Amino acid sequence: MASLLKITAGIRKNGVRGLCQHLVGRKKLSNTGKFQAALINVPPTEVTKLASGLRVASEDSGSQTATVGLWIDAGSRYESTTTNGVAHFLEHMAFKGTVKRSQTDLELEVENMGAHLNAYTSREQTVFYAKCLSKDISKAVEILSDIIQHSTLGEGEIERERGVILREMQEVESNLQEVVFDHLHATAYQDTPLGNTILGPTKNIQSIGKTDLQRYISDHYKAPRIVLAASGGVRHEELVRLAEKNLGQLNAAFDGSGLLAPCRFTGSEVRVRDDSLPLAHVAIAVESCGWPDQDNVPLMVANTLIGAWDRSQGGGASNASKLAVASTTDNLCHSFQSFNTCYKDTGLWGIYFVCDPLTCEEMLFNIQNEWMRLCTMVTEAEVERAKNLLKTNMLLQLDGTTQICEDIGRQMLCYGRRIPLHELERRIDSVTAQNVRDVAMKYIFDRCPAVAAVGPVENLPDYMRIRSAMHWARV
Repeated sequence: MASLLKITAGIRKNGVRGLCQHLVGRKKLSNTGKFQAALINVPPTEVTKLASGLRVASEDSGSQTATVGLWIDAGSRYESTTTNGVAHFLEHMAFKGTVKRSQTDLELEVENMGAHLNAYTSREQTVFYAKCLSKDISKAVEILSDIIQHSTLGEGEIERERGVILREMQEVESNLQEVVFDHLHATAYQDTPLGNTILGPTKNIQSIGKTDLQRYISDHYKAPRIVLAASGGVRHEELVRLAEKNLGQLNAAFDGSGLLAPCRFTGSEVRVRDDSLPLAHVAIAVESCGWPDQDNVPLMVANTLIGAWDRSQGGGASNASKLAVASTTDNLCHSFQSFNTCYKDTGLWGIYFVCDPLTCEEMLFNIQNEWMRLCTMVTEAEVERAKNLLKTNMLLQLDGTTQICEDIGRQMLCYGRRIPLHELERRIDSVTAQNVRDVAMKYIFDRCPAVAAVGPVENLPDYMRIRSAMHWARV
């Protein structure tokens, strides 16, 4: 799952420390002062659009290492029922050899560079990236370009990866959080592409062949849908030159029409009762907005206000989150985690929790009670705390070139630009308690939720009771 807390910009610790000392000498800065100093020290993100439509975006922090990658506007959402799983299958085939390099040659070349290659697939994006020394960026770009343009997709490799993916599916099925979120998407976006899993069903994995993979590449791997992103010790002019040299042959014929069909949200539920499991795993969510919507930042603040908690954390009754206090004092759950999952035109805002078999009802009652309080009674002090925590979490995500590069690529696909950190900070600071109450009333109050539950969930109230608790009669 793609979280909005990763909408951040790069900050180097030494640079921030040096700037702080320059500004105030030996005096100690307040937390606000440190944050402002960090904002001033953020390197700019340079963006160039090539004639083919491919975008090149980079942030030069001057470090000795770099991360460079290709972010492609293609994921499982662009698949049909019969092709579901192709995008993820292609990810597995990425490093199995090209016309120029066998799999062994590719692995040796990467190892000799001391680099790391990786890839992943989400519902809306496919990513191939490399982490390397800054002096090896040109070689990394050439390898990544070779992979997406000239993979051999050999029949033998396809058969081997078919078995690997089937085993991966078994591992995912043992991760109950993944299972619950797949069920949540399936019921919330039923009969639409967002309801499909990223890995695809078993029958598709068993039948996908070379023709399917080649067709997906030709349909979706086009220059206007690709961003070459980099961060670390990278010169933007050099990166643009490498893009023109290695990615200049990508198909530029793309008008953007007819690809992204709306995905209808349906308030509904799915329950998989299994009393042999020790704990119940439950997720409940309402439909929220997409990435570019102006309501996104207030929803991020509301999400942070609900927060996350598990039993390993301290704090107890002194915890700032009222839901965490209730969970601690009344032993309601083992853990909970609020989430705000965004897509281009829709999203899921909700909470996932793990609890003992007979505490589902009481935990859900406290969650919905807190949601209603968000709609009606949330205070300025609570919102201010949540805003400060959200800004802190933004900075905590900035622990390396890979995270910064990932942020650049994702934002370029989602927004068409990279939002500067100081702009996002201003947006967060402008949120008031009234804004939070307004978006909560718009997206939460009296809305039909989607519910997914796995495990011993006999104690979970039926859907109509859950739906009836989505409003307060006294408002």
